[in-house]
Amino acid sequence: MKKVTKVNKAVFPVAGLGTRFLPATKAQPKEMLPIVDKPLIQYAVEEAYEAGIRHMVFVTGRSKRAIEDHFDTAYELESELQAAGKMDLLALVRSLAPDDMAFSYVRQPRSLGLGHAVLCAAPIVGDEPFAVLLADDLMRGPAGGKGILSQMVDVFQETPTSLLAVQEVPLAHVRRYGIVAGEPAGDRLVKVQQMVEKPAPEQAPSRLGVSGRYILTPAVFDCIRNQPRGSGGEIQLTDGIAQLIPSEGVHAYLYEGKRYDCGSKQGFLEATVEYALHHPEVGQTFRDYLKGLRD
Repeated sequence: MKKVTKVNKAVFPVAGLGTRFLPATKAQPKEMLPIVDKPLIQYAVEEAYEAGIRHMVFVTGRSKRAIEDHFDTAYELESELQAAGKMDLLALVRSLAPDDMAFSYVRQPRSLGLGHAVLCAAPIVGDEPFAVLLADDLMRGPAGGKGILSQMVDVFQETPTSLLAVQEVPLAHVRRYGIVAGEPAGDRLVKVQQMVEKPAPEQAPSRLGVSGRYILTPAVFDCIRNQPRGSGGEIQLTDGIAQLIPSEGVHAYLYEGKRYDCGSKQGFLEATVEYALHHPEVGQTFRDYLKGLRD
């Protein structure tokens, strides 16, 4: 029986508290923090849409209502914009949720880790491959090229095993990532033989760190469901994926593009500056402003 290679659903684990951005995240989700004029979650949804995915599944928590509202219809706002003749802004607001896009929301009742968050989406995802996008990781493809998830969807169609986006990271930073090691399996592709969650530098099997994009087969749900808690006492997604290595196989993809760690203040600021420099409205004036800065 031929494996299903069409990825129809994307899961967005958005139940985290965003403590590294307090007090800004005290009353709003960290995923709603804007990079110039779009919240982080919108960039992730647009990336999934570009990859051909039309069903977006959000794993939310108690304080995440703003994410649902962001993608919902804002009747009063639309009426005001239409009455004022601001048709360009009206079109912009309506473009957030195209007519062919579907949304589902499920609660993660307790903060038990990324693996648990993904498992919460199982009843909606069903028995088919799916993508996972971490909005904290703002990912941008090469200029004029495909987005990261679009690249991965193309690879998955040829190699329909669970697929992880990876990048080479400095040895001193491996303790921040899930690290994979394996053997070359094609252009930018590695057949994974080992996965370690946040190893010490002297114990890391490689410098290939997993970034916040995954395409997973549904078999991962049973793996997560039956595994013990791992690093930090949480149900780790890495541990669930590792169980697929001997059974189905897992591949890692060295993506083309750039990742911004917007879960950190440094990464968030870097993304803000670089996206502002390329923004069609403010890019040039902002560039001029930066050139005129003095310490």
